[in-house]
Amino acid sequence: MKKLYTGMLLAATTLFAVEAGAQKIKLEEGDLSALKGVKEINIEFDYSNMKVGKVSEADYVSKKKADYNKKEAGKGDTWEKAWLDDRETRYQPNFIQTFNQFSGMTGGPLASAKYTIIVKTTFTEPGYQIVMTSKSANINLEAIVVETADKSKVIGKISVEKSPGGGAFLDNDFDTGQRISEAYKNAGMSLGGFIRSKTM
Repeated sequence: MKKLYTGMLLAATTLFAVEAGAQKIKLEEGDLSALKGVKEINIEFDYSNMKVGKVSEADYVSKKKADYNKKEAGKGDTWEKAWLDDRETRYQPNFIQTFNQFSGMTGGPLASAKYTIIVKTTFTEPGYQIVMTSKSANINLEAIVVETADKSKVIGKISVEKSPGGGAFLDNDFDTGQRISEAYKNAGMSLGGFIRSKTM
């Protein structure tokens, strides 16, 4: 039964990867066997040194903020606040929800857990939708599994590339945060399923 479930999980993960297009997930280093039997895991998020499109996040935010403020006073400031707030209100909850569903663990801000996953976003493509033209969002992540008590002790590193977000003329797709939040939802699903397949 266990082998059957593992096979079904791998099949579902493979099907999702095909539907997602070029998304890739890979164990870059280490061994995830230490997570076998783990029920709770701390999850932290890191957005430092992230690229947005072809530029740094700082340059991207600066330009977007200035452009919006030229069109309407204060609009750029409102956009910048939403850009940052979406991390805690949309991206992280979406990621954690699907990670928990597919990993079989309870993940989140659990400082008492023995192990921590540091989810570091290295790249964001926000995508766009202008009238009848659109580009889907996607993100690249590094998931670094460490000991919570000593984060210099790395258990393993997993890369997730081109996790797909929204962009195909969805009802709420004019909202950048909505497009990107879908990418985190899919990344949580993929990472959770991948870890489970490696620890069963």
